[in-house]
Amino acid sequence: MKVLIIIPAYNEADSIVKVVNDIKSNCINCDYVIINDCSTDNTKEIVEDNNFNCINLPVNLGLSGAVQTGYKYALKYNYDCAIQFDGDGQHQATYIEILKAKIVEGYDVVIGSRFLDNKKPISARMIGSRFITILINIFCGQKINDPTSGMRMLSRNALQECAYSHNRRPEPDTLVYLIRNKYKVCEVQVEMIERFAGISIYSGITSSLKYMVKMTLSIIFLAK
Repeated sequence: MKVLIIIPAYNEADSIVKVVNDIKSNCINCDYVIINDCSTDNTKEIVEDNNFNCINLPVNLGLSGAVQTGYKYALKYNYDCAIQFDGDGQHQATYIEILKAKIVEGYDVVIGSRFLDNKKPISARMIGSRFITILINIFCGQKINDPTSGMRMLSRNALQECAYSHNRRPEPDTLVYLIRNKYKVCEVQVEMIERFAGISIYSGITSSLKYMVKMTLSIIFLAK
């Protein structure tokens, strides 16, 4: 089974080498592609100096656009599945084979979950995650413990569904759409580590609240 690791990268100069080295050490049977989302630091130069496989976007598309670029690449080059793998160093390549095994079993989306076996910490962001979990359970009848995890592997069928629609972002509302349309979704327990550098795009109370409102409305709309 051909596996593509998609690494969306925006200003990841301090971490991208470590991320690729982790993949090369732990995923010898997988390919990778970095989607450099028009970084304003020297990510592009570092990638080129190390001869990493990379697509340099001419404009900033944001996380969703970068990931969808990777999906299209996976389809073009006939990969059987593809995984979103953050460029900030939080994800660990050693878990990729575990996610792949679930795709082999017949699942369409496999989520690397921080909270399948572990309890969520108490924080404003995790309260939001709990709320999204409840919404998905209400509208889809399936419990997703870590709906905001950025570590997701998609089968080729799911890639074809998500690659070309602006509404199929790597977000919880897309999980709702896929579950309601009979795609098989599951989680496996993974451990994530602190990012090497930079800050989350969802950091801060205002950003978190905006995200929650947007996801809530989108999930409710999709469930109608």
